[in-house]
Amino acid sequence: MTKPAPREPMRRNSRSNRARILATARQELGQNPDMTLEELARASGVVRRTLFGHFPGRAALLEALAEEAAETLRGAVAEGRRPGEQAERALAWFTLALWPVGDRYRLLLALARQDLGVDRIPEILAPARAEATAILERGQREGVFQTHLPPAVLSAGLEALILALLQSVNAGDLDDDGTRVAVALLIAAGVPEQRAATVVEETAAALGTTS
Repeated sequence: MTKPAPREPMRRNSRSNRARILATARQELGQNPDMTLEELARASGVVRRTLFGHFPGRAALLEALAEEAAETLRGAVAEGRRPGEQAERALAWFTLALWPVGDRYRLLLALARQDLGVDRIPEILAPARAEATAILERGQREGVFQTHLPPAVLSAGLEALILALLQSVNAGDLDDDGTRVAVALLIAAGVPEQRAATVVEETAAALGTTS
């Protein structure tokens, strides 16, 4: 009796196709939010049936991107957590660790209200919000961040700033590896400009994000 062919190569091919479709979607939808799934299939180098086998509709595709973003962000939050550092340096670490994630998934900002719903982005950002608030609260106790706003309110303001900067990247008005953004956030939190620039420069060097 002939043995059935192993299914693992087929499963690997399926995973590869799915990953390629998502990677193409991240790139192409950021440039053209109205791109159809048929156009995405062609750009991904797969047939329409393959794409619809993984994602039966636009909502399923975008939810997969949202879940991928949420998982990646959770990992970045854990990587960027520096409880033993001074708060200003911890905020710089945190910002530089998260910026690549925001940059990678910034297309979701443009698609959030129309395709994901108003509550999905806050769900994705929840772990980052909690960590940022904790850093700001510690920094206020240390006397390095301004105290005229409660930590959670200050955190919301900084989040709005970083989302606005990501929108500027979407619009082609900003190109940054995260260092200028980190300086802007430290200044907004109450750190003097020169001190903010120094902290970010030292942190970026430690992370290996500068040449």
